[in-house]
Amino acid sequence: MLDTVDFQSIKTTGIKVNYLYVCERKLWLFDRGIQMESKSDKVLMGKLIGESSYPREQKREMLIDNLINIDIVGDDEVREVKYSNRMHHADRIQLLYYLYYLKQLGIEKRGIINYPKMRKREEVVLTPEAEREVENALMRVQEILNLDKPPQLQRKLYCSKCAYYEFCWG
Repeated sequence: MLDTVDFQSIKTTGIKVNYLYVCERKLWLFDRGIQMESKSDKVLMGKLIGESSYPREQKREMLIDNLINIDIVGDDEVREVKYSNRMHHADRIQLLYYLYYLKQLGIEKRGIINYPKMRKREEVVLTPEAEREVENALMRVQEILNLDKPPQLQRKLYCSKCAYYEFCWG
């Protein structure tokens, strides 16, 4: 658990925790209101898959504290629906953050990431090690958001498919 920093002072949105693992520059730009996702076909496809998958589920899209937006909430689990597992580590930390956030509210659940297009699912458990990973991620998000300038460009395998590609590399 956080010893020196209060969770209330560093909690953030789930997408920012996700972006930390995708690209620190994207995280910084997104936080400053430079949001390119609305022009991305990949983002639109992910949104459509999330909305159309699992239509029988009762509790969909639960927004908590205007910070975390959980795709599906069941009695004992929360689920995130993702387009593909290409950003598996980012998907995992985002869901771990949701589980951690809920635990701070006194709610304990297990997590599942669904990849309907691939017909795969992965269980995610909030272990003590995972809690420390989330806490470190939250502190790192704050460090990046406190920078005066965006982090340096860093070419990654998926840059060419990123909504920010033209902004960063064009």
